[in-house]
Formats: sequence, structure tokens, C-alpha cells
Amino acid sequence: MDFLAIVSGFGIGAIVGMTGVGGGSLMTPLLLSVFKLSPAAAIGTDLWFAAITKTAGSASHHQAGHVEWRIVRLLLSGSIPASLATIALMHLTGLTKGWASALTFSLGIALLLTAVTVAFKQIWVKVGHWLERWIHDGNRPALTILCGFVLGVLVSLSSIGAGAIGATLILLLYPKLAAHRIVGTDIAHAVPLTLVAGIGHATLGNVEWALLGSLLIGSIPGIWIGSQLTRKMPERLVRTLLCLSLVTAGLKVIH
Repeated sequence: MDFLAIVSGFGIGAIVGMTGVGGGSLMTPLLLSVFKLSPAAAIGTDLWFAAITKTAGSASHHQAGHVEWRIVRLLLSGSIPASLATIALMHLTGLTKGWASALTFSLGIALLLTAVTVAFKQIWVKVGHWLERWIHDGNRPALTILCGFVLGVLVSLSSIGAGAIGATLILLLYPKLAAHRIVGTDIAHAVPLTLVAGIGHATLGNVEWALLGSLLIGSIPGIWIGSQLTRKMPERLVRTLLCLSLVTAGLKVIH
């Protein structure tokens, strides 16, 4: 049992508990820099970490009635085929140096996108209402499927996108949806997507199972403690620190 991994899992769990985001976007760079995993192994391990840790959250939101299952089904209609196609392409071409570069670059871009979505959280509501002049009930389902497709590719390539980016896309398409329903719907969609992508990466040998177990041991109490601390710490301070971490990690990965 890796003590460093347990402590790392605790830290990531605490951040997730405090902010609701940051799990995958901080876990993957951590696996790359601290545990020296290859990009593919870091992404595959993080996908399983996300699928397992978000399952409880998804069940909780479902029980509370916070999940819009129609939106989840539309997103999955795009994200699951996209994930399967991305994994299939990896199988057919093999994990060559070219794929390693593509995975690393995708990871860096996803980190920077996540930082933008977190930093400008309040602005996206106004953007969503502005987009309503073009987005209506006639084209909204097709656009939801398209967003799911984009998320499926992004998550399969980087393990990032099912959290803050997914929630932002739902907000842009459904600006009148209550915040707790956006979060619940986003988490419910993330679980099957990260599980499918995680299984795909496992078939490629990209998961460090022992390390994953240690990370999960630390994350469970970390999430609980983080959720308690969020009441005592200013949200703006926490999100600012998170954004700085995301930008730093994203720029470091790309370079």
C-alpha cells in the first residue's frame, strides 16, 4: 500500500469536496509528475478513479431527484460511440509515440479549458441565455448529442472534460436548468462515460490497479472532509487557487 498515493488521494478528494471539480484535472498531472506514469497509464488510471468516486455522487443526486435523465441519454448517445471509436482507433494504430504526443497535448488543452470554465463560472449563465436566440427545442437534442460526442473524444484522450467542461456545456444548452440539476446531470453522465473509457484503456493495459486502490483509500475521507471545509473557506479563494493549479499544470504538460 503506497502511503504517498493515499495522501495524494486524500488531497484530491478534499479539493473535489470543496469545489465540486478538479478531480481528473488535478489527478492526471499528479500521476504524471509525482508517480511518473506514462500519459496513457495516467489517463487510464484516472478514468477508473473518476468512475468509482463519482458513482456514489451520482446515486445521491438521483435519490434527490437532481438528474435530468433525458439529457443524460442524449449526451451518452454522442459520448459513448465517440469514446468507443477513439479507443478502437488506439487499438488499431497501437500506442505509438504519435499517440503519446496526442494524449499529452489533449491533456494540456483539457486542463486549460477546465481552468477557463472554472474561472468564468458566472459568465456562462449569461452566455447560455444569449445563445437561446439560436438554440431552441428543435435543435437542442441534436446539439446535446454533438456536445456528448466532443466530451467522449476529450475524456477518452485526456480523462478530463466530464466534470467542469461537461457541466458548462449543459449550462450553455439548458440555461434555465437549476444549478443542482446541472451538477447532478453532469455527474450522472460522467459515470458511464468514464467507465466505458476506463474499460477501453484497461484493454490497452493503461491502468495501474495497485496505485488506483491506494488513491481511492485516501480519496473517500478526503471528499467528506473537503465537503465540510467548503462551508468555512471563501469559494472565490478556493476557485482561484484551483484555476492557478490548472493553468500551471496545463502549460507544464504542453511544454
